[in-house]
Amino acid sequence: MRIVSVINLKGGVGKTVTSINMAFELMRCGRRVLIIDCDKQGNTSRFFGCDCRNKNSLSDVLVGDADIREAVYLTNYSNTDSSAPTLDVLPADMSLINAAKQIDEDQIRPGSVRLKDALVTMGNDYDYCIIDCAPDVNIPIVNALVVSDDVIIPVVIDKFTFYGIAEIMEKIDEVKKWLNHDLNFAGCLVTSYRNTDFQNEGVEILQEKFSRVFQTKIKWTPIVSKSTFAGIPLAEFSPRCGAAKSYKEFAAEYERGLPNG
Repeated sequence: MRIVSVINLKGGVGKTVTSINMAFELMRCGRRVLIIDCDKQGNTSRFFGCDCRNKNSLSDVLVGDADIREAVYLTNYSNTDSSAPTLDVLPADMSLINAAKQIDEDQIRPGSVRLKDALVTMGNDYDYCIIDCAPDVNIPIVNALVVSDDVIIPVVIDKFTFYGIAEIMEKIDEVKKWLNHDLNFAGCLVTSYRNTDFQNEGVEILQEKFSRVFQTKIKWTPIVSKSTFAGIPLAEFSPRCGAAKSYKEFAAEYERGLPNG
């Protein structure tokens, strides 16, 4: 299972939209995908109609109150055939705040490897795990980075473009040095892209500052917001729109960049 954290300390850059549509495109390519909501706001969970009040969640897994399989939610795109493409969700909600506090206070069980230990038990249930990370650096996010193979940073080209990128890159380097030597920065993904001089200049600066920027850019369209309200991935909601085509191209570019990809 290849595990990918989608993260940026700046809000409003398309982390959740990217996580959902990347996962959906990988599923459409025949992959078995688990998407983990690692944000207390629970937007990914709500997108797929998951109500954590009546179900185990990421919090229960992290504090040891539930086996990870007991917390996985089946979506409209799930498949009970273990060999068939599927898209399942491990949801989250505001209980992540208390879970993080409980983990910090635990003097016995290591706090940074709990998600890793849980995912190990799933074996080869999935081909990919996409983690939608909060714009924060807390213990659930550290867990996400510790277990991940790749990190993708969505970026919107505006005057605050580089806010948070340097900080999260420092955290990636720190986790790579001390906790996960194999952690790979897969690259920045430009979202809400418009073909203007300002945006293109921003992309050039991004490419100069950071060694890895995906060639695919996710095109801006108001349809993204509409699909979010509808709770339907772009490829189903509006397959002809620029953003839907962009996410399809991005998922393919990501897979091509993998070892033996």
